[in-house]
This record gives sequence, C-alpha cells and structure tokens, in this order.
Amino acid sequence: MSPLAELLVITVVCVASGCLGSLLGLGGGTFIVPILTLAFGLDVRLAIGASVISVVAGSAAASPRYLDEGFANLRVAVTLEVATVSGAVGGALIAGLVSAHVLYTVFGAVLAFSAVQMLRSRREVAGVAVPEDRIANLLTLHGSVTESGGGPDRPGEPGGPGGATRRPYRVTRTATGLTMMTAAGAVSGLLGIGSGAMKVPAMDLAMRLPIKVSTATSNLMIGVTGAASAVVYLQRGDVVPALAGAVALGTVAGARLGSRLLAVVPTSTLRTIFLVVLLVISVQMLLRGLA
Repeated sequence: MSPLAELLVITVVCVASGCLGSLLGLGGGTFIVPILTLAFGLDVRLAIGASVISVVAGSAAASPRYLDEGFANLRVAVTLEVATVSGAVGGALIAGLVSAHVLYTVFGAVLAFSAVQMLRSRREVAGVAVPEDRIANLLTLHGSVTESGGGPDRPGEPGGPGGATRRPYRVTRTATGLTMMTAAGAVSGLLGIGSGAMKVPAMDLAMRLPIKVSTATSNLMIGVTGAASAVVYLQRGDVVPALAGAVALGTVAGARLGSRLLAVVPTSTLRTIFLVVLLVISVQMLLRGLA
C-alpha cells in the first residue's frame, strides 16, 4: 500500500474512532493509538504524537454541540481542568524517558482498572443518596440534563416514563474528583490520549454525575488537557504533520457525528458500550506491552 493510500485508510478509520471517542467521552486517542500501532505497525511515540493532536481537534468539533444541548457541565469542566492540565504537562515530560513496552502496559492497565471499578462501584452506590459537598455548593456545580423516556439515570432522581425530561443532578466529592483528575491528566500526557478512561469514571463514580454529563464534560476537558501536552510532543519531534493531519481530519468528522448521537443513545446502552470498549482495548494493549 502506498503512503497516500495508507493515509486515506487511516483517515476513514479515524472517523469511526472519533465518533466512538466523542460519544463515550474518551477522546479518539483511546482508539487511535491501538489502531496505529497494532494495525499499521507505527512506532508508539509517533502514534501518540498524532493522537494528541487529534484529541484537541475532536474535542473542539464536538464540544459546542454538547454545550448547546446542556449535556456538558462547564463549571465542573473548568474546576477540574486546573488539576488535569498540571498532570498532563508532567506526564508528557516523563513520556520521553519511558520505554514503549511500559507505555503499552500502563495504557492497558489504566483502561482495565477503570472498567472494573466503574462496573463494581456502580452496583455498590445503587440506591444510596448523593452526599452533600460544600465545594460543589460553593461553586454551584450542580445542574440538570435532558434524558429521554425511561427511568432516571440515577436512583433517587425524579423522572418517569414518557418523552424527554430535564432531570436535576447534584455534584459531590469535588476534592476526590480533583485528585483523580490530576492522575488522569498525567495519564493523558504520558499516553497521548484524552484520559477520558479515567475522567469519566471519576465524574460518574466519585462525583456522581449522570453518565451522559460525564462523557460530554470529559469530551470538553480533553481538548484543553491535550493542548497542554501537545506542546511537549511537538517540541520533541514526535508529531509527523502528514500523519497527524490525516488522523485529525477523520477524528473531527467522527466527533461531530458522535455529538449528535449522544442525545438519542439510551443511558444503559451508553454505559454498556463504554465498559465493553475499555475491556477489549485494555486486553489488546496489555498483551502487546507484556509480550
């Protein structure tokens, strides 16, 4: 396959990964790095360099719609972004000193841990009231989200069968969320992904945001986090312009499609897809890293 044909194939594949990344709040980098390394045989650092550029592009493409439709919580995003940016810069600086096998292994372990914790903790908090949080009250982080028919996204929230309903939600454990976001930012800088694999569980489990709010807010945040670490990758020469351009083009198209799908995809379906995707990719990357 010629280099031009390979770039065209990569662009098409990135449309799908950008769509899924936007829908799940993971950022396309979660899928792009495994695709470029496992399917196209590219060096992991070049894949990460292209991925981190696509993360910024995909976030910019999907975020306006999420904000317009009220899915993304801008106050939560701004509050948590302070922690993630700090972690992202540190992670990007460390990445140049770590071997490729370690990057693969860390990537897979992070995704597996996020999926298992999200599944187990969801069962544990069922029926438990959302604790009061002074920081969330002070910063007025609480909000509401439009949900289609069916039960509420979380036990104890108002709602019922029928058409779309605006459901209120309360934010809790903001301090825990800030700590987890620092770690998520470090993973983002280290692995060149949006670190939504950690951000979404942090907001969903620790801060108790509805899953659609978590994914949309994560998508908004990963663009800022990615931009903070992209500078380091550019200076280090890990970004190939042609490759990064092809990946970003496909990711933007996919992200716009994913932002439209979020409003119509049922919450239970979204959560199931999220968990399955994390587990599948984590196994692939762990096998590669431990080989």
